[in-house]
Amino acid sequence: MDPVALRIGPLEVRWYGLMYVLGFLAAAMILRAELIRKGGPVPTSALPEMTFKAILAVLIGGRLGHVIIYELAYYLRFPLEVFATWHGGLSFHGGLIGLIVAGWIWCKRRRVPFLAMADPVALAAVPGIMFAKIGNFINGELVGRVTDLPWGVVFPHEGPLARHPSQLYEALLEGPVLFFILWRVRIKSKIPGGVLAAFLIGYGALRFLVEFFRQPEPPTGLVLGLLTMGQIWCLGMVVGGIILGFYLRSQKTVGDIHPLVKPERGCASSDP
Repeated sequence: MDPVALRIGPLEVRWYGLMYVLGFLAAAMILRAELIRKGGPVPTSALPEMTFKAILAVLIGGRLGHVIIYELAYYLRFPLEVFATWHGGLSFHGGLIGLIVAGWIWCKRRRVPFLAMADPVALAAVPGIMFAKIGNFINGELVGRVTDLPWGVVFPHEGPLARHPSQLYEALLEGPVLFFILWRVRIKSKIPGGVLAAFLIGYGALRFLVEFFRQPEPPTGLVLGLLTMGQIWCLGMVVGGIILGFYLRSQKTVGDIHPLVKPERGCASSDP
């Protein structure tokens, strides 16, 4: 597929960028619906500011994550390429760290319970992940390993051999499948942070499996000849989700769920 969706003179609109726009729009719609349903923890009038800052956090964190984790030597040689985001190169784990840090700061300044805010954000992030993986597929990047299966795809810049469309595997598992899991947790869990813990475990486990069908990214390749860098970060996500789950369970046992950031009076009301 042509990675350029539309050309108007020298201007190019790329599918990669459009997928991110669709992902952020879908996330904003889900987040707004969740804030209305739960009556907080912030009013929907805060959504534009929160969405804008979340977009910046994901893009900056994702780009820096890719630069530092995967290709630091290259970007030290060509520093201006750091800003060439239209070539692709956004790390999910870097974007996640950026979002968590920015979210923590935003919640602390507004005195909003972080875990209560993180749950709807985790649910809303899933469609964005799906659209981003579709954008990777159209861009012909983050390709799968060589396969002889009938649905193998020949990517123009990766030689004549067919490869697993691992980007689409991820789009399916980390999109609808993960969303279904989180939706069930959302219905059953009464503890703030339950959806976030399920997101960390669910995404980490699903991505860990798909990485076996994905071509290891140069120059890191396979760490110790066993796992990709993405798998190592996913294991960290799973461990973090399990630790958070045990923390929430222990707090439930003693009957005192700490929101991590105390709410300010009136901050949990929603727009009329």
